Amino acid sequence: MRVLIVEDDAVLRDGLRVGLGIGGFNTDAVETCEEADAVLKNHEFDALVLDLMLPDGSGLDVLKSMRERRDTTPVLLLTARDRVADRIVGLDAGADDYLGKPFDLDEVAARLRALLRRAASRPGARLEWSGLSLDPAKQKVEQDGKPVHLSRREYAVLHTLMAHPGQILSRSRIEEKLYGWQEEVESNAIEVHIHHLRAKLGSDAIQTVRGIGYRLGGEM
Repeated sequence: MRVLIVEDDAVLRDGLRVGLGIGGFNTDAVETCEEADAVLKNHEFDALVLDLMLPDGSGLDVLKSMRERRDTTPVLLLTARDRVADRIVGLDAGADDYLGKPFDLDEVAARLRALLRRAASRPGARLEWSGLSLDPAKQKVEQDGKPVHLSRREYAVLHTLMAHPGQILSRSRIEEKLYGWQEEVESNAIEVHIHHLRAKLGSDAIQTVRGIGYRLGGEM
């Protein structure tokens, strides 16, 4: 899933990008309130990791602007301010969770997965669909109880489709979930990943809706 990191500390920012990338997240990063506002108005993210103390203002200003324009993207605040009063202010401003520095990258990833489950009104950790089971925490896929070995991109495509069961997703929307701004994407990259997934999961596992996009085959 695609996550925006707003953090001005280069070491923390790079650490988050690498750690969350290993955890299966596609990340983009900015370091100021101005950059965050511009990006959030023009791109869709599944979650936001937001530092409070930024060079040109407070992360709370970014958060308030989001909620004022009815942007419901889940927000995890990361900050050195870990007093109860600070947590209350952040949560009341519209944050969905709060984690003090220093933090453990595995906990950040776990909290993001929990936020995504909550946003999708999905109580269980696993994604299930027509004999397929995907575990976001372990990044493992099973079909009818048997493990299926997928490449990182194949897993990401399947994860995106299973996170939107029954929905038709356009190629551009899938690309946006998989690739960062600075990554070059071949014009047929998604088609190639879909082809490989069908070879491993069965030709009916993913349906092409001509002129629109892709969706999972079968039923819940």
